[in-house]
Formats: sequence, structure tokens, C-alpha cells
Amino acid sequence: MRSGGSSKRYAQAVFQLGKEQGKLALWAEGLDVLGRLAADAGFRLVMESPRVPFEAKRDILQQQLSGQLVDVFNLAQLLVTRKRIEAIPRLVLEFHRMYDADRGVQHARVISAVALTPAAREALSVQLAAYTGSQVVVGDEVDPSIIGGLVVRIGDKLIDGSVKGRLETLHRQLASA
Repeated sequence: MRSGGSSKRYAQAVFQLGKEQGKLALWAEGLDVLGRLAADAGFRLVMESPRVPFEAKRDILQQQLSGQLVDVFNLAQLLVTRKRIEAIPRLVLEFHRMYDADRGVQHARVISAVALTPAAREALSVQLAAYTGSQVVVGDEVDPSIIGGLVVRIGDKLIDGSVKGRLETLHRQLASA
């Protein structure tokens, strides 16, 4: 993974620049657009092709990034020139990690046996915010194998309140008795 280190360096530079400019939210928005572009195979093919002149690539970037910070456009041009298109997804991910940390936002991965309702997701977010002392964004997924309850991963903490987890714990306790 050649782009791992460079992606992080680009993200750090962009984050620092955005912080100094007071434009972190605008950078986040622009990088999201750039990240969606980089996820498109056709876009990557054009940007990586040596047969497409740079002027055509620049025009495409300008069209696709219109309405975003000029600095995002400049970054995109730099990445195309340096043949670093593959670095964009990781750059966006790293930037958002730093941006969330700066704002005191944490992300929780919640697994439940059935889909959470919006009200349940919001209530869980409030409870996790009280538990962590910071704002929590809940990302949920469904796994019927946990039978019931929730499994929550937030940062390096794992909270297993699932029926499956409780049954496994009970099984271990009975086996060791």
C-alpha cells in the first residue's frame, strides 16, 4: 500500500491548512465530493490515463468540483499531476478522523438483531454521549445471529449486551465450574 503514508501526510497538511483558515467544514465538504469522484472507476480511468491531456483532466476537475473551495480543486490537480489518485479515499478518511477528533466527535459501531429505529438510534447516541463525555455518531448494522440486545464498539471499547454474548459467558462459567 504505497499511498498509505502519503495519504496521511496530505490529510495532515490539509487539516492544518483548513484549521489555520478556519475552513475545516468547507474542506470536509469538498473532500467528500472528491472522495465520491475517486470512488468512480470511470473518473479514475480518465485521471490516470496518460492519453488524456492534463488540460482535459483539469477541466473535468473544475467542472466536478465547482462550488467547492479552490484549495480542494488545487489539491485534486496536485494529486492528478503526481499520479496519486489512489491516495484520495485514505486521505479523505484520515482528514475526517482528524476533523472529528478536533470537534470531539466519536463514532460508535452498533450491531443489533433487528434494525434500530431513528428514535432508538438517537436515544442510544445520547446515552453513549453521556458515557463517553463527547458527541457520538451511531452507525448501525443488523446481525440476527446475536439474537437480541446490542454490541457496541466505540473507540477501543467493546460493550457486548447481546443475548448471544450473555449465553456464551454463561456457557464458559458453567464449563469451568
